[in-house]
Amino acid sequence: MQPQASFRKRLGITLLMLLGLCATLAITYWYHLEQGFARIQPLANRQLTEVINFIDGALIRYESIPHVLSTNPMLASALAHSDNSDEIRHINRYFEEIQHVTEASDIYLLNNQGEAIAASNWQKPYSFIGQNYAFRPYYTEAIAGRLGSYYAVGTSSDTRGFYFSYPIVEKGKVLGIIVVKVDIADIEEQLTGLAKAGQYELAISGNDQVIFLASMASWRLKSLMPLTSAAQDAIYQSRRYANRIITALSIKPPYNSLNDAERSLYHISHDDGHEQFLDTKGSMSKAGWDVHVLTPVKPLYTSLPLTMLLSASVYMLLALGLSFSLERRKNMRRMQQAHNLLELRVKERTQELESANTKLQETQEELIQAAKLTVIGSLSASINHEINQPLAALRSYAQNTQTLLQRDMQDKAKENLSTIISLSDRLAEIVAQFKSFTRKSEGQDKANSLNDTLGEALTIVNPEIEKQRISLHLELPDQPVRFFGDKVRLQQVLVNIISNAVVAMQQVDTRLLTISVTLSDKLQIQIRDSGPGVNESQMEKIFEPYFTTSQRQGLGLGLSISRRIIESMNGTITVTNAAEGGAEFVILLPLCPGE
Repeated sequence: MQPQASFRKRLGITLLMLLGLCATLAITYWYHLEQGFARIQPLANRQLTEVINFIDGALIRYESIPHVLSTNPMLASALAHSDNSDEIRHINRYFEEIQHVTEASDIYLLNNQGEAIAASNWQKPYSFIGQNYAFRPYYTEAIAGRLGSYYAVGTSSDTRGFYFSYPIVEKGKVLGIIVVKVDIADIEEQLTGLAKAGQYELAISGNDQVIFLASMASWRLKSLMPLTSAAQDAIYQSRRYANRIITALSIKPPYNSLNDAERSLYHISHDDGHEQFLDTKGSMSKAGWDVHVLTPVKPLYTSLPLTMLLSASVYMLLALGLSFSLERRKNMRRMQQAHNLLELRVKERTQELESANTKLQETQEELIQAAKLTVIGSLSASINHEINQPLAALRSYAQNTQTLLQRDMQDKAKENLSTIISLSDRLAEIVAQFKSFTRKSEGQDKANSLNDTLGEALTIVNPEIEKQRISLHLELPDQPVRFFGDKVRLQQVLVNIISNAVVAMQQVDTRLLTISVTLSDKLQIQIRDSGPGVNESQMEKIFEPYFTTSQRQGLGLGLSISRRIIESMNGTITVTNAAEGGAEFVILLPLCPGE
């Protein structure tokens, strides 16, 4: 039952985590799009305002030109004498000059019947002269005595244009109409550059929902929605788009001009396929246009997978972290129980280990002390010899002093007494040094003088060196050298190695002991003898406990303890055979800080 319950629990947790993941992805999807559209919409509104202002500025410069030209009396005269070819030719050239100055597409003059009698394009194949434009709304508005405006595709030039017209009135009678055509292609080119720079598309449609101007060529003169037969006939009869048959642009969902939704999204086809756009629409009542700023939403959807992946990753990390935290808390409770039980056992075991460690420490100190006494024992004969000589001299000088005093030779007696005092000091120094060496070390590391430590060690072994007739060669730096460690224990190491060297040289004729001290990044003490050296087979065992090559009585612990002492002072000790023969021990110790 327990495994089944555990399986159900894990299954429930897994399903809960999956539901949470789905909810996280749904919220991320909605939030990402909402925030994206919230960033896009204000920018699209500003872009729409810029486009409308640009078009207004482009058209308004031509709006007043027909009115200004209508005041020229030459036009009224030409309308009154339309059969005068010289006068009409003069007007044509006048219009041509005005057209160049104003950069209008065309300027032409209609009589009150709507027939063009003069035009700036009089020399071009598509000249308007002789054409009747009474069907155009701009003629109807102007003949009624007011400013007219209209956009359409020219029936002669087959180019898109915006037309401004104004009546020419004389004595309250409309004699004719002056018309100025603005080329929409020029404005469209500038607007297309503006749209590409702003990374959006542009479409301008009229009341008939036909796109008259667009940043994409495939959208031009296409309707935003399918046109009924009646609407097609009406557009064809008006000849607004010349003789073209207007087809609908592919838009999904179907375009609705009355759509007042907060956000309008359409999939619109173009030359490269189809794409989804956000439609931001504004009206130009004077021109009768609807301006559409179409912002691509592809970048918004392109960044969506990465955002959802990041959101899912964060959710999974949090969910796994929470799961891990709950499991860890459960395990912590189990571990705490085990810890309490273990702590009781550890406390009991610790007491036993502390007792054993104390005994081990005492044993180690006893071994070190035993090694010291072993060295002293091996040097006892030399020590006795060193002490006996001053004692014999003391006896001799004391007896001699008695004789001198009996003879009342005070000066000679004083000299003997001074010699006796000097010999007593020498004996005290030897005894004090051996007493210090045999005493247990306090085990405290501090800054010590290497020169003093080496000198005291030599004081101990010097009697044996002299007895064996060994030449001692010292190489010390000029300046005093200090090391950080235990002075007494370093003495023990030096005495042990020098004593071993003395024993090793007993079987050779040339007996030379060289002790050199050098300084670099560490303190190096080199002790080299002229003995037979160390066998290669014994080189790795020489520092092992109870290993010895000496024929004398010994514990075989000297070099093992020496290595432990040096390592306790963060140093190293090694042995090699010198090139010229004999063993060479090298001790490396850290320098005292500040050296």
